[in-house]
Amino acid sequence: MAVAGCGSHSAVIVDRDGATISTAHVLTEVEWHRILDDTSTARIVVNPDGDCCQRLGNVRSWRHRLVLYRDGEYVWDGPILQVEWSLGKVEIFAADILAWLDRRVIHQDMTFTDADLSNIAESLIEDGFAPDDPGHTVQTIGKAGVTGSRRYIKDVGQTGDHLRDLAETGIDYSAIGKTIILLPETHMQTVGRLSDADFPEGLIVAEDGTALATRWVVAGDDEGDVLGTAGGSHDYYGLLERYVEQTSIPDDASAAAAAAAKLRTSLPVPVFIDTQQVTISPQAAIDVPKLVPGWCLDITSASTCRVVSQRLKITGVKVTEIGGDGDTPGGESVQVQVAATGAEAA
Repeated sequence: MAVAGCGSHSAVIVDRDGATISTAHVLTEVEWHRILDDTSTARIVVNPDGDCCQRLGNVRSWRHRLVLYRDGEYVWDGPILQVEWSLGKVEIFAADILAWLDRRVIHQDMTFTDADLSNIAESLIEDGFAPDDPGHTVQTIGKAGVTGSRRYIKDVGQTGDHLRDLAETGIDYSAIGKTIILLPETHMQTVGRLSDADFPEGLIVAEDGTALATRWVVAGDDEGDVLGTAGGSHDYYGLLERYVEQTSIPDDASAAAAAAAKLRTSLPVPVFIDTQQVTISPQAAIDVPKLVPGWCLDITSASTCRVVSQRLKITGVKVTEIGGDGDTPGGESVQVQVAATGAEAA
């Protein structure tokens, strides 16, 4: 049975043409993340040995990729953004494949009418990579089930920003290696179960009142020509209104659908379990590579005053491994963030 906290990592630096630049033989630190609806990062520290030092001296940002394996299984991949060379140490920082979309703009005018948001997301991604593809795939787990119209203008706005805006209105995405996964916000498939015994240091349950809204107003421009609303005064919370502009939305119906999607994720008050400061027990029966944002964990906890027993969506994953030094043992730690919002509660 797979467990958390017992993995061992290896790293390879790969050129954009697929050639191996260097293998990190003496890897002293590894940290990689996965994140929902945004770009994740990774970091390694290498003590160069032999001719490895010369090869690592040739590493260049954006030209080369950092590829990570955990127990031989491919878990992370993305362009190198920063390298720091110091005496006896090379530190490399990278971001996942979505980072390229933050350096791409819309390459052709695109108009969508009453389209499922997953189809729009696929088109944004394909347009972003069309002129220069580092090698990507898109996997659509399921249609968003939310339709709307969108308009994108050539050379206006970063593709990554357009994708994040779309994710605020009814669809989720995440990057696993070179694959971008699209899935509906209501995706509820679970990849494991955790209880208080799996958090020996305890955990934090937080209610985020700053995210609460009982009425949303979504505008397609600042003139009020395109406007949609959802919600109103709430019997329990009263009236809490939020306003946002998304210039890609061309009509009132699409703005209203976007407002309804935002309302689902902000009412009731989102509840989070944050284990960023708490490591999951190494004996927890969790298959770490399957901890993918957008999937869920069944969490049962009565260790705090806020009792939780429900299926919660994974919103972030952090895995680190540090080599031992003298009398200090090394080891792996696995941390996960999960959240319950209106979409999950439904």
